Amino acid sequence: MVNSKRWIVLMINERPHKKLVTWQKAMELVTEIYRMTEAFPKKEEFGIVAQMRRAAISVPSNIAEGLTRRTNKDKIHFLNIAQASLSEIDTQIEISLRLGYVTQPVYV
Repeated sequence: MVNSKRWIVLMINERPHKKLVTWQKAMELVTEIYRMTEAFPKKEEFGIVAQMRRAAISVPSNIAEGLTRRTNKDKIHFLNIAQASLSEIDTQIEISLRLGYVTQPVYV
């Protein structure tokens, strides 16, 4: 009998997207966005903080999902979504800079 928890962990660790440097960098971006937004004012918890975190999570998620798609058209579609999320984050960082929530430009 196969231990189902062990099998699930093996399946997750063997996913092909985890080998992509792009996905790994996108995961680092998520971590940095979470760390950066921890210092934002409490009043922004459901505003720019939530928006930035959702956009950041979208990047590696769409890279991973795109990799599993069968056609190049589908793969490109999900990579385009990931790229659009990066543009969102860039804009949100600029807004955060202008509002004084971050003190120096952060380059995405």
